[in-house]
Amino acid sequence: MAIIALEGVHVYAYHGFYDEEQIIGNEYILDVFVDTPIKPAAEEDNLFDEETKENLTVNYETLYQICRIEMREPAKLLETVVQRIVDRIEDQFENVRGTRVKLRKSYPPLGGRVESSSVEVSTGVFGFPSIEALKALKEFADDLKELEEED
Repeated sequence: MAIIALEGVHVYAYHGFYDEEQIIGNEYILDVFVDTPIKPAAEEDNLFDEETKENLTVNYETLYQICRIEMREPAKLLETVVQRIVDRIEDQFENVRGTRVKLRKSYPPLGGRVESSSVEVSTGVFGFPSIEALKALKEFADDLKELEEED
């Protein structure tokens, strides 16, 4: 498993449920993680297959451009923006096994001091629980089974 990531991408954009938010704008911070095989790219030391022109890995410059394009399009909900980014990444690269995108809105106008609000979407391998969590669940299930057998 290899993860290509952009962390702390700062963008000023005009998202928000209220009209004022779409007029005034706000600072947003994006974190993008993409799981993709990298062995072919590492072996070729190239982003693309020279013959087929297919992606061998995920180009983080392209990830950045996708984020910029989608952040330019105002939306009422952060959920809408995050889902657009995830969909566009997964449409752009055929070798993506999972995507995780977190979008934070700096100092949202809530009437009190809140550092950020955020929405995060995970797909593919990022949507699965960790091996450690699965092992803990199995142990718990085994313990429950033993308790039931004792009764």
